Amino acid sequence: METGRNETPVQRADRNFTELLQELRVALPGVQVLFAFLLAVPFQPRFADATEFQENVYFVTLLFSALASALLIAPGAYHRLNFARGDKPHIVAVANRLAIVGLIALSFAMTGAVLLVSDWLFDGTVVVVATGAVALMFAVLWFGLPLRRRLVTGAR
Repeated sequence: METGRNETPVQRADRNFTELLQELRVALPGVQVLFAFLLAVPFQPRFADATEFQENVYFVTLLFSALASALLIAPGAYHRLNFARGDKPHIVAVANRLAIVGLIALSFAMTGAVLLVSDWLFDGTVVVVATGAVALMFAVLWFGLPLRRRLVTGAR
């Protein structure tokens, strides 16, 4: 794949991994704050008033948040355990997949958090519209636009 840069495959892999880590530095604080918030929720006095639906949404959201944390932190661990093996292109490929699946899990966790809070505060239509709008926002901004660009430019 031609990048328009004068770099070796190893230099490209190093640059790509550095760029991926920079991107993960943006996502990680958000997932960590969400996970911490979700860990504290059941210890609030009003959580006892939650409906069965809200408890189920809470638990699934907590699990997606934990999954997102694990997947978004995994590239660093994968690199740490394999960096001396001289296989940086493989590390970058695996880390890229982990990050993408981590972003999917994070979008589900954040959408679940909106569903939980909006269901706590409102009824019916507001819950559906708010949750649907948030899910659509993530689908379009995080996945739709980048994938559309790939289709238009013919990129792999």
